[in-house]
Amino acid sequence: MADYRSQMASEVLQRMGKEKLRIVDVREMDEWIDGHIPGAVHVPLSEFGDHVGKIDPNEETIIVCRSGGRSARACEYLAESGYNVINMLGGMLAWQGDIEEGE
Repeated sequence: MADYRSQMASEVLQRMGKEKLRIVDVREMDEWIDGHIPGAVHVPLSEFGDHVGKIDPNEETIIVCRSGGRSARACEYLAESGYNVINMLGGMLAWQGDIEEGE
């Protein structure tokens, strides 16, 4: 099992106020359109292999999904390849910050 860290959604929100974060949302398009974290990059888990190049392996990246399960799988995959990733626990269900809607 690859090693990666996890953070609560509230911790990610606090960090957003202090630093620029790289956030990747792995939900499907309909979920993304319904609402996502401002500034996040959309890389659906179903297309992950084709678009993993959008993620810088050297930059800390927070991975987000609906509840934390898909993002944990993405973190496992990326961490095994040497990426610096954090799983946002609780996903968008736990997110209390601003959201953007649409593509």
